[in-house]
Amino acid sequence: MVLNSNLCGESSTDMFCQLILVVCVTVTVTVRFGDFAIPMGTLHRSGAPRRTNENAKLVITTIVAMVFGFFIGITLPSVSFTKINLPSGFISSLDGGRSPEDFGSRHFPKIYVPTNPHGAELLPPGIVVAESDFYLRRLWGEPSEDLKKKPKYLVTFTVGFEQRNNINAAVKKFSEDFQILLFHYDGRTTEWDQFEWSKNAIHISAKKQTKWWYAKRFLHPDVVSAYEYIFIWDEDLGVEHFNAERYIELVKKHGLEISQPGLEPNNGLTWEMTKRRGDRDVHKNSRKPGWCSDPHLPPCAAFVEIMAPVFSREAWRCVWHMIQNDLVHGWGLDFALRRCVEPAHEKIGVVDSQWIIHQVIPSLGSQGESEKGKTPWQGVRERCRNEWTLFQNRVAEADKEYMEQQKIQSITKDNSNVRNQSKLKSNVRRAFFGILHLCFSMASSWELQANAQRVVCRNHHHTPLFEDRAILKRF
Repeated sequence: MVLNSNLCGESSTDMFCQLILVVCVTVTVTVRFGDFAIPMGTLHRSGAPRRTNENAKLVITTIVAMVFGFFIGITLPSVSFTKINLPSGFISSLDGGRSPEDFGSRHFPKIYVPTNPHGAELLPPGIVVAESDFYLRRLWGEPSEDLKKKPKYLVTFTVGFEQRNNINAAVKKFSEDFQILLFHYDGRTTEWDQFEWSKNAIHISAKKQTKWWYAKRFLHPDVVSAYEYIFIWDEDLGVEHFNAERYIELVKKHGLEISQPGLEPNNGLTWEMTKRRGDRDVHKNSRKPGWCSDPHLPPCAAFVEIMAPVFSREAWRCVWHMIQNDLVHGWGLDFALRRCVEPAHEKIGVVDSQWIIHQVIPSLGSQGESEKGKTPWQGVRERCRNEWTLFQNRVAEADKEYMEQQKIQSITKDNSNVRNQSKLKSNVRRAFFGILHLCFSMASSWELQANAQRVVCRNHHHTPLFEDRAILKRF
């Protein structure tokens, strides 16, 4: 019997066609054996029919096994196996010496693991460390004994030395569960050692940079993944009424992924949404009805300011990717934070019972330079406004580009579905006629084999033809 390889194609639907075809052939073969093999086995007590039945059972078993294996093969998911080529003598070298010379001369296996992080495909998964932290470690002793306690939260301040007393008061509000990280925009770091806590803090210095510039470069999600919450605060915040431990408790209780402490409403300019309310622990929307067209959207809800935001680990992973490399002031970012959590009006909020005071110290403006007749602070403020416009335009353009791509993909998918349906119908027709052809071919083949076996039986027992027919009639 010869199967036509063009009967079915190679797509997933064609594989299903092939499965149907093989099953039908198996059923046809089984039926034909049932019609001829069993009656022939009862005709005569000779060795030839018995051997024929045994051969038939063997053929049927083989075909059923092939069908079963084919079915298992097409139903298993696609797996990309790791390519490992172990050279001769490699296993023995693993048990060899531990000297640097032995390690350097050892033959490593050729490995390729596509599921590893990008760039680490040539490494065995067990040696890949994709995340890091800011834990300070010793230069001696056992690595496992370096840390007596691992901080659970990260607090960052972007600071100048002139605000050291304010930062000192703020840091004292945080326990050992909080890792302190200072970004120094004035380049002065060693002077901070006058504070005992500074010796256990992380200091990063780059002159005349903003906290969002630092955050984009030093707070990658894989670097801060060890911390449950990340505080990214300004240096001019009064914290007399703030308790960090209680703040974390309220954030967790109310399910806030992005939050900030309430702001004292009588100090500085602030949005209505972020003003402290004295009658509750947390609020998630503005209390000015009709102020916004949609009460669930910024600045009436799903909104915090960029002066003192607190992000969960998961929310920060999204926000970090939205920060632009060249837009260093972060203006407009507060209106887009809602894109990183859903539903935003439930997971973004203000903690009222743990509130702060914005002191509005224009330290950042003094880091600018006079240009084109403008004072340093005027140049900085103009840059802030320009960045706000640029950020809004980039977000709108990115949304537009995405929707156009989705539209093109949808049209392509519809056209592909039409082609697949037409191809499926064609394959079904070919399979149907092919199966009919196979069934008739199999029937004819088994009829010829049965007749040949009858002739062999008559010659062996010298049974006349009319006796053979008479016996057949009994069956």
